[in-house]
Amino acid sequence: MGDDPSVSALVARVRDGDQGAWDELIERYSPLVWSICQRYQLSRQDIDDVGQSVWLLLVENIGSLREAAALPGWLATTTRREVLRVLRVASRHDHADLPPDGQLPRDPDAPTIEEELIAAERNAALRAAFAELQPSCHDLLSLLVADPPLAYAEISFRLGIPVGSIGPTRARCLDRLRRSPHLAGLLADGATHAGVKETRR
Repeated sequence: MGDDPSVSALVARVRDGDQGAWDELIERYSPLVWSICQRYQLSRQDIDDVGQSVWLLLVENIGSLREAAALPGWLATTTRREVLRVLRVASRHDHADLPPDGQLPRDPDAPTIEEELIAAERNAALRAAFAELQPSCHDLLSLLVADPPLAYAEISFRLGIPVGSIGPTRARCLDRLRRSPHLAGLLADGATHAGVKETRR
């Protein structure tokens, strides 16, 4: 994850003042910030406070990040620090139980946070790759993973294609998805197999 070129490219666009890149970055990593806040059982108001602080700190510090591709880790660490700040201000815990300012709280679920960080990167890469598909592939795959599931006859009717062509078309679309540069790093690590299988159901 630390050498993900898509993260570096996104950070470069943000540094150049691309508002669309800012929006993409926030959409991509908000679930990560949210999940860390939930781990500490913050209220919705406090989660919003932490989120605003994290994004403000990113605005102030994004130009000085030593490694642009390390952004996800920076966000996770900054979020945990902001959570600690909120806990202190709210006096929700005995101050004797909290570490000094500037230190992260002891988190027994740290491996789970790392897993969520990986999941956030995987999901963002899948969304980016999916968004680049041709409209016909985008529409077909969206219907194939609809909840509740749709029968092939319904998909055929909605898209105006023969039932017999759905399977072969799905295979071609998934092949295009796998060849997306957004998934190159993940595929090399074998991290997207589960996501692709989920799309095939």
